[in-house]
Amino acid sequence: MIGTNQEISYIVREPHQKNVELAKQLFSMKQAQCSRRFHRQIPGYRMSPLQGLPNLASMFKVGGIWTKDESSRLQLNSFKVLGGSFALYRYLQKQLGILGEDTPFSYLASQEVKDKVGDITFASATDGNHGRGIAWAAKRLGFKCVIYVHSETSIRRIDAIKSNGAKVVVVDGNYDDAVRQVAIDAQKNGWTIISDTSWDNYTEIPTWIMQGYLTLLTEAQEQFSGVGIVKPTHVFVQAGVGALAASVIGFYHALFGQDGPKCIVVEPDKAPCIYESALANDGTPHSVTGALDTIMAGLACGDPSPIAWQILNEDADAFLKVPDYIAAKGMRMYATPLNGDPFIISGESGAVTLGAFASIMQYPELKELKDALGLDQDSQVLFINTEGNTDPVHFRQIIWEGANPVPKQYWINV
Repeated sequence: MIGTNQEISYIVREPHQKNVELAKQLFSMKQAQCSRRFHRQIPGYRMSPLQGLPNLASMFKVGGIWTKDESSRLQLNSFKVLGGSFALYRYLQKQLGILGEDTPFSYLASQEVKDKVGDITFASATDGNHGRGIAWAAKRLGFKCVIYVHSETSIRRIDAIKSNGAKVVVVDGNYDDAVRQVAIDAQKNGWTIISDTSWDNYTEIPTWIMQGYLTLLTEAQEQFSGVGIVKPTHVFVQAGVGALAASVIGFYHALFGQDGPKCIVVEPDKAPCIYESALANDGTPHSVTGALDTIMAGLACGDPSPIAWQILNEDADAFLKVPDYIAAKGMRMYATPLNGDPFIISGESGAVTLGAFASIMQYPELKELKDALGLDQDSQVLFINTEGNTDPVHFRQIIWEGANPVPKQYWINV
């Protein structure tokens, strides 16, 4: 089913037998447990909260709304450090010839390891959070780091990367231009790229990054079990290149097979590379071009990660693209909760899924989409708040000043 209104464009796939073999290969519980064992030994690690919003769930007439809140992960305001740190861990293990073993974080940060692996400089392109996570992990392991950003990256995000010891290079163009330039310069300078997007002959490190994200999902499942829920019935997950979305969707289909939750991928309408790939319906990833000038900086990507697309193409149930004000609306909903629900600090990329869900539940013209997704009083809906206040100026402009307002015809009347 393909449809659109002035707010949301959507593709909902008919129920079908999914191919979960790749998901089981890449995102098994064994892989997830390995990732979590590594992260648990990092100084400062603690489980991020799974926040229930029961009053919002009652308002929208669903069984439960749950947000895995990554805004305080290792004091970095983002989930991204989980993937970056795990990729560095795996890379150093491989250099040491001990890939697959459990290796103490303290050992990888030792002088003995540096003597064995030599002078390594890690490099990556970013819209902010991924680069900050790489810089943080490289600094704590004692290695150099160079991060490439595009020319529209906010100075607050650049300063956050620099504060973790990395050199920052600004590239004219968009995120994908930064990805291409760091690949060229890394080849020339002998740097090691730690990218969350894949390309020809570059899949191992992006896979490690996606596997690093599994820590937050094993935590979520443990937290769900604590309240008597076996699994969510629906997962709304945001996508840039698709790495997080593939990790989330792959994990749940590796764990539950054909009985996995219904998985909905949400993107900005100014950077909908996953949506356009699904719309083409030819099994291959498709890029979008242009400025990609969405407020959702972490999702402003024109080129899908091919390895992530394989998972999404096999196992995702629906794809949505939404305007920027949907993300701003989600931010304000988290920041001004109904009485009794928790207050959650969420950035633009973190809140878009809640904003999209609210629109689906509110507007009569989206009833066909709501029904096709099976959202009803028995639904237990999971969101992932992927980032907190990573750009304080823009955050205040949205929350305080009302930037990116919802058009009046879409205001709530209940």
